[in-house]
Amino acid sequence: MIHEILPVGLLQCNCSIFGDETTREALVIDPGDQIGDIQRILNRHGLAVKAIVITHAHIDHIGGAAKLKHATGAPVYMNAADTDLYDQLDLQARWLDMETPDRTDVDTFAREGDSLRLGAADFHVLQTPGHTQGSISLWIPSENKLVAGDTLFRDSIGRTDLPGGNRRQILRSIHDKLFALPGTALVIPGHGPSTTIGREKKFNPFLQGL
Repeated sequence: MIHEILPVGLLQCNCSIFGDETTREALVIDPGDQIGDIQRILNRHGLAVKAIVITHAHIDHIGGAAKLKHATGAPVYMNAADTDLYDQLDLQARWLDMETPDRTDVDTFAREGDSLRLGAADFHVLQTPGHTQGSISLWIPSENKLVAGDTLFRDSIGRTDLPGGNRRQILRSIHDKLFALPGTALVIPGHGPSTTIGREKKFNPFLQGL
């Protein structure tokens, strides 16, 4: 499985590009910005985008979805509980003093238990609210990888002081959904370096005694 992580945009969101070597299809997760750079990676590997998946509707994760959909024709997946947040894209842009990006329709509302298939790999949708009400993570068992969005970071967790945030909820999402995964599972967070479930159980100061 091809997997490249590209930090994009003002807040350096980790955009994940997964590609299957046999089908030459790709999933792009959280294309927040720099769509030209994302396309160059896709072209270098000869990949066609099968789906665009959004872990949550903050501008740094979803800001480039419309451009990528326009360029590739791929459908956009997002949890329905973040629709109101996506509708406030202009307000989010003002918070960051940036231009409001184009908005696109969400083609499929991703829900707990849904799976997207890429080659022989299944990407399982886990609803992990708390950072936002519609936050999701993607668990890929065959790769032993978790794309965690802004739910879990190395030595930290997603902030809960923005609209839709709930500290008790995010801790429950991590405990019930993410900590149930293997300790060896590689975690790709929405920002910053990767980690493992086992490491965060042991060292994350926000999660001790969880």
